[in-house]
Amino acid sequence: MPENSLNHLRKPLLILEFSSLAVLLISMVWFSRHSGAGEPMNAVWLMIPAAASLGVFISFIGLMYLRWVVTASDQRSIRHKIVVILLAITLLGVWAYGITHTWLSITATS
Repeated sequence: MPENSLNHLRKPLLILEFSSLAVLLISMVWFSRHSGAGEPMNAVWLMIPAAASLGVFISFIGLMYLRWVVTASDQRSIRHKIVVILLAITLLGVWAYGITHTWLSITATS
C-alpha cells in the first residue's frame, strides 16, 4: 500500500491513543480515591480502564504498523509485517491475560 493512502489514519490513531490514556489515568485517580471509602466497588466499573487500555494498545499497534510496515521497502515489507503481527499478538495477549486475571481475582473475592 502506498504510504499516502494510510496517512489519514495517523491523526485519528493519535487522538484515540491520547484520549484513551487520559481516560485511563482519570479512572485510576478516581478508583484510588473511592477505594479508601470502605464500601466495595462494583466490578463493572473496571470496564472503563479496561476499554481505555485496549484503546491505547490498539492505537499503538496501528501507529506501529504505519511506521514500520507502510514505510518499509518492498523487500522488507514481509519481515516487518511478521514482526508487527507478533508484537500485536503479544500485546493483546498480555492485555487479555491481565484483564482476565484481574476480573477473576475480583469476582472470586466478592
